[in-house]
Amino acid sequence: MDLISNSLSEIVSSTKMAGQIFGYTWFFILPPFLYFLFKVLWMYHVQEAFWASASWLVLEIIPPKNIEKSPKPMESLFVGFAGVEKSFSTLEEYVEGGFPDYMSLELVSDQGTVHFYIRTMKKYRHLIEAHLYAQYPDVEIMEVPDYVDNVPKFVPNAQWDLWGADVAMTKDHDAYPIRTYPTYEETVSGTMIDPLAGLIEVMGKLGPGQHIWLQWIIAPTSPKWNSTKGKELSEKLKGKEKKKEDLASIIWKDLTDVFGGIFKYLSAPVEFEAEKKKDEQPLDTRLSPMERDVLKAVEANLGKVQFTTKGRFLYLGRRENYDKPLGVSAFWGALKQFGDDNLNGFKPDGDTKTFANYIFKESRLRYRQRKVFRRYKVRNRDGVKTVLSSEELATIFHLPDMNVLAPAMSRVEAKRGGAPSNLPIE
Repeated sequence: MDLISNSLSEIVSSTKMAGQIFGYTWFFILPPFLYFLFKVLWMYHVQEAFWASASWLVLEIIPPKNIEKSPKPMESLFVGFAGVEKSFSTLEEYVEGGFPDYMSLELVSDQGTVHFYIRTMKKYRHLIEAHLYAQYPDVEIMEVPDYVDNVPKFVPNAQWDLWGADVAMTKDHDAYPIRTYPTYEETVSGTMIDPLAGLIEVMGKLGPGQHIWLQWIIAPTSPKWNSTKGKELSEKLKGKEKKKEDLASIIWKDLTDVFGGIFKYLSAPVEFEAEKKKDEQPLDTRLSPMERDVLKAVEANLGKVQFTTKGRFLYLGRRENYDKPLGVSAFWGALKQFGDDNLNGFKPDGDTKTFANYIFKESRLRYRQRKVFRRYKVRNRDGVKTVLSSEELATIFHLPDMNVLAPAMSRVEAKRGGAPSNLPIE
């Protein structure tokens, strides 16, 4: 008992001493901590207000029946949207909550019926329509209610289940591209294999009460990204990466050179060696064929317009028909076709994936499920993001060609045409 009472007495006295120390030093400790906490909460508040002040709409894109084009024309839409990129002043960013405008590209399967949606600010509707009509004159674009309102407000529940995750990249550098549409051309016949064919086929097999939602939230990046982050990887692949040394390493190196030289030349005459320049080997001989292909792909990708991209996936549906092998495993298997082991690819982000182990498993799982569901509905951009080029975006979101025969995908049956030029005018 004496041992326990002595231990408790020491704990109390230590706590009292810590309180006294904090009482003398709180004005040094609390302000920095409270500043960073206030900054996080303030930015969340003003950015939410800025986001809520915008008017949004959802456009459904119904592709024409006979498209004989590669995904390349879709790049014009993304290049056109890149024109909205702007920088914000300190006042606009920290007081008004300004952040770059974005839009969401969404591929949705509603009980096996596949839809293409673009969620955007109303002020960009004409921009989207102009670029799509220019490349696909027969496309149909209509404003529709937001499909996320067609399911219960809170999922999962007693009748509905959910699996979701943010989309992450397999490589640690965004400048590595994914496999893009030029590589899908059949080498013998020269015909294009549509990159979305497998994905749409999986989404078209969902049964009643089942839904797959895939969104890509994009915002134009600053042109500086290509010349900084992108060039950094390019130089590394060429073997020209500049090694960063801290101040301590530089000082230590200088001191060893100075004192090492003093002791060396005290016992021997000074000799001046002629500086020799080593001819750098040509790049073609220094790199293997695979390394040259990777470098070529990276530099070609950096020549495109870049977008900060947030990917998110949900499979949700009624529990009686819930088919996780189809809605999750088959879907991610289809998404892996965009990957290249030497370059980049997609994978579910482990921090947002809806699973939980060990303690409080059920409650933690439900929390993660509702969190990813809520973020999808509001098109939240928090969490892991990547940078994709206009070519990469056109690969993962475009109007599929006529060879994609998924029966559940709606298409425009009749061609659009203008009015005759000789109509009488009253």
